[in-house]
Formats: sequence, structure tokens, C-alpha cells
Amino acid sequence: MTTPVSARPHPGTAMTDEQRADFERDGFIVVPGVLSEDEVAHYAAAVDRVYEEHAAAGKLAADRSLHKLNAVDSCPDLAPLLDHPKAFGLVWSMLGWNVHVYHSHLDVHPPLTERKPFRFEWHQDGGRQNREIESDPRPRLSVKIAYWLSDVSQTGRGNFQVVPGSHLTNWIDGPPRRDMEWPNPEGAIEVTANAGDAVFFDRRIWHARSNNYSDVTRKGVFFGYTYRWVHTRETMSEDLAGLTPVQRQLVGLQDGDGDHAWGHYPKDVPLYGLLKEHDLLDPKYPPLIP
Repeated sequence: MTTPVSARPHPGTAMTDEQRADFERDGFIVVPGVLSEDEVAHYAAAVDRVYEEHAAAGKLAADRSLHKLNAVDSCPDLAPLLDHPKAFGLVWSMLGWNVHVYHSHLDVHPPLTERKPFRFEWHQDGGRQNREIESDPRPRLSVKIAYWLSDVSQTGRGNFQVVPGSHLTNWIDGPPRRDMEWPNPEGAIEVTANAGDAVFFDRRIWHARSNNYSDVTRKGVFFGYTYRWVHTRETMSEDLAGLTPVQRQLVGLQDGDGDHAWGHYPKDVPLYGLLKEHDLLDPKYPPLIP
């Protein structure tokens, strides 16, 4: 098996016009074949090790699932996914170069052996952003990549559920209490994908995870990217060896100065330099202030 390496001499390719149009319309796109079979096996094995460590320590949820925050700090082997060249271009095409990872997690959801009590889980990412920002629609602010390490090509496997186009909607109909039986929002779908595919989505899209009643264990790794002037949920317990300058930027090790995070000094920002080196800076995305 070929072990992925951290060195990323190229930032990847820019989002195509077709991808951008689909993303702006639907709020998400599926990118097939981002990870090779070897990469899927490598990262799945890394996630399995974390899962077994938590199982041995009695730290799994009651349904034997694991939702572990701080993906790279929890599992350093996942670091190359921060800027994988077949997916990272979607991030800087949409948000530009002044970005970091503000939220990440690895997920393992084994098949459920009994029906779970109902809970309405539909939400937008961003937490308090969705209560404290008053515009309609609210600003994008962040995007997310989900790397699938298991086969979710059929529904019912804990699939990522979305309402296409709902990223431009601040509110959807829901129950007065989360435990009250309620139908899925109108237009909701389960997104299907093969192991190795990625899903790129706008934080504002209304989404939820379906319950996994199949015979397949659902495994995925999620990275949320936002502007460096938005505070991160991530923590890094140590300075990992082998990270590239861009990866250090993404996990917050490159520079902790608040003024610098505003992007006042582009030439000092690793991703800016890499995009400039490859002639990939695009003043239209994000747009310059006239």
C-alpha cells in the first residue's frame, strides 16, 4: 500500500465553472474518486485505530458510534487531507487564501441493532452564527469537505441528508420539540457516494445524518474551512512534525496574531504564496472591494 505523504507541492486545481454553478444552485456537490483505493485503506485504518482506542477506553456512545472532534490532533495520519490536491481547490476557489480549518471531526457509525428514538436533527452549521447574524440569506462564511471512507452508494447507510438549494433559506419547518415525530423537510434527499468520493458543501445548507440500519459501518472525515478572522473550534495539543507551511496555516500553527489573520500581509500567508507561484490567484473569488 502507498502511504500518502504530507508534501503538497501544488494547491490543486480551481473549481470549474460547472462545479461553481452546481454549488451555487444546490449548496453542495459530490466529487467522485478524490481518494484512491490505497488512500481509502490508509485513512480508514487510521480512523479504525482511533475507534479501537476509544472502544477499549469505554469512550464510545451508547450505540457504539464515535464522533471525534479535532480530526488531525486526534489522528495525525489524517493531516494530508487538510489540503488534498483533488479537493482543496474547491475551498480556495470559494473562500480565497485567507482561510483555516475551524472545525473538523472523524465519524464512525456502526450498524444500529435497534430503532433509535426519534430526534429532529436537521440544522445549518455555524451555531450561534445562525441566531446572531441578521441578514437573509445569512452569509456563507464557511464550507466543508466530507471524505467518505466507506461505501454510502446506497441510501440507509447513515447517509448525509440535504435539502438541495436550502443554503439560501434561513428557516425550515420543524417540530416544537426535537423529540416530536416530524417528517423530513420537503425536498430532502440522501446523498449517495462511493468510498473515496468527497462531498463539498456550504455550511448554510440544511442537513442531517440518516440512521444507519444497514450492514455497513459508516466512516468519514470532515473538515470545515472559514476565514482566519473567524475564531476556530480546533485545538492542537502539539506542533506536529512534517506539516507543510500551508497545512500549518490551516491548523492555526502558522501565525496566531489577530491582525495578521485579517489578511493584511498576503505575502506572509503560505497559501497566498503557493497560489501566486502557480498563477492561481483569482481576484473575482472572493471578489475585491471596488
